[in-house]
Amino acid sequence: MSRIALVTPILPVPHDLARGRYIHETARALSRLAEVRVFFPQVRYPRLPGLAPRSFLQGEVGAGFSLDGIDVEAYAYPGFPGVSRASNGYVGARALLPRLRAFGADLVLAYWLYPDGFAALRAARLLGLPCVVGARGSDIHMRSGLSAHLTRRTLAGADAVLTVSQAMRVAAIERFGASPGKVHTIVNGIDTGVFYPRDRTAMRAKLGVADDARLVTYVGRFVEAKGLRELLEAFAAMAEADPALALALVGDGVMQVRLMEMIAGHGLQDRVYMPGGLEPVGVAEWICASDVLTLPSWSEGYPNVVVEAVACGCPAVVSDVGGAREIVNADNGLLVQPRDPAALRAALEDALSRQWDHAAMAAAMGRGWGDVAVETLAVCEGALAAHASATHAAAPA
Repeated sequence: MSRIALVTPILPVPHDLARGRYIHETARALSRLAEVRVFFPQVRYPRLPGLAPRSFLQGEVGAGFSLDGIDVEAYAYPGFPGVSRASNGYVGARALLPRLRAFGADLVLAYWLYPDGFAALRAARLLGLPCVVGARGSDIHMRSGLSAHLTRRTLAGADAVLTVSQAMRVAAIERFGASPGKVHTIVNGIDTGVFYPRDRTAMRAKLGVADDARLVTYVGRFVEAKGLRELLEAFAAMAEADPALALALVGDGVMQVRLMEMIAGHGLQDRVYMPGGLEPVGVAEWICASDVLTLPSWSEGYPNVVVEAVACGCPAVVSDVGGAREIVNADNGLLVQPRDPAALRAALEDALSRQWDHAAMAAAMGRGWGDVAVETLAVCEGALAAHASATHAAAPA
């Protein structure tokens, strides 16, 4: 059985339960097929006013951190927001190296291209190990300057590259020069034991939502790039003409206080639910209570919450970015241009007025995390075999 060191900075943590759910599911399913240890690097930033990261909730878990179904080792290394961007990959590699050596890994699999994929690749090479890197979304779609350069180096050096959508595969090849032969698309799965249709009336009664409400739900991080300003602008305009309209914002993030201020500014406090970051079962209950799920992001990889919504029989209004059009079709939702509140409003109103075949859309979504694990392991085993062959060929006669 292969010993795989899975390196990722994105996992669910107590202060951000929504972060990295899909990597956790992949790691858990892969652990049933191989010996996997998940290495969870965290950059330890100085706690000074004005220096908190702008895109995620700051916090650190200790060495005793655990997650269901995986062997995880958390650790931290020092950094400084913005300033240490160029060095994080090198410092991260030094922190990772002794841990890989102690585990006795056969292969390193890293999710998140820079700095963590770069660090994993550097440490793997120092140990003579093959390395597979996986891109998840903004780590390839939202890169410029130095970050883009270091991302390009990571993709060029890896033995294989995983993307979660065909759109990301094209970006890796055309924008970052990755070799087409080593880029593999492995679409995410869902937990079919959690995301399935539930009785909407029962869910609304449980969650305290009026049975006659027209409920639009967003699930994700509270950051500007998720299109939350545009969503609130569209919702405020719709709410003026529709007293039954309600909005649920399920998640947490650095933008929470600002969102609450914007909601209060529009006088919509009584029409917006904010239940916080939830475990998957809680997310599924809110989706099943909804008329429409929306994800008006500026950028996405393969937006799994959209798959989860459709699997629950809930139509989706989604920005036409990344791999969204690989999920959304005329039978399960609508695509809309990002950063356009008027277009978002029109699409939401259209979706709310349609008669959808909820059972049919749910029945079309059956890909599980076991499928993802099997395909991921196949790429890893291919990289292992190629590495072994190259090492043997390079050995002196």
